[in-house]
Amino acid sequence: MTHEFEVAKQVELPASPEAVWDAVATGPGIDSWFMGKHEVDAPARRVRFTMGEFTSEAEITTWEPPRRFAYRGEAAPDGSFDAFEFLVEAAAGGTSVLRFVHHSFTAQDWGEEYHEGFGRGWDMYLHTLGQLLEFFPGRRARFVLAGGPESSASPDAWSKLISALGLPAKPEIGQPVRFTVDGVGAIDGILDYTTPHYAGIRTADALYRFHERSAMGMPIAVGHHLFAADAEVDQENKAWQAWLESVLA
Repeated sequence: MTHEFEVAKQVELPASPEAVWDAVATGPGIDSWFMGKHEVDAPARRVRFTMGEFTSEAEITTWEPPRRFAYRGEAAPDGSFDAFEFLVEAAAGGTSVLRFVHHSFTAQDWGEEYHEGFGRGWDMYLHTLGQLLEFFPGRRARFVLAGGPESSASPDAWSKLISALGLPAKPEIGQPVRFTVDGVGAIDGILDYTTPHYAGIRTADALYRFHERSAMGMPIAVGHHLFAADAEVDQENKAWQAWLESVLA
């Protein structure tokens, strides 16, 4: 038996439909605001997603540039799969409205908190999409992923992370942020996103994202988007992994 749930979101974006389409319907575009690596092959009607050693394939079910893009993942042996739809509409002043739906069938009933977690995650990612379009138009990012120690799966670990970022217990959007990561250097930017589960920092060349995942029984993680042409992903991965282990031990 599979369990169905759906996340639906609508956001206003500071870019034309064509620019939004480039961000949500091309591999390099998606990689610049969402997690992992994507390859979008419109003629073959395929999308490939890679995260570390994990790879999945999906079928493009709708391709109507620059308005509508939808794809559905291949079903796992237990029958679970995910489907995504992006509907882009022009709005006033050269802006756009994006309507997004994540439809999922799972073999397990993960519970309301798990589903709410998905919704919160999409709020953060769609905000990151808006930051990409407003502050990094036409630029591409490389994705950096690192996870904290197992002990950071506890709820009280988040306060340690916020302190390590040099932020107060109740951060405010727009406040300056400065801290140092060995092997990366000084991070000097502003807080562009904050909730009890996420923190986002924007600099001149990056969108840094920090994730609290204790409700899912998972440790804190980072998923950063680096726009600098000389960014070394492997080096950054190792540096952020070491930083998380040091501040969250």
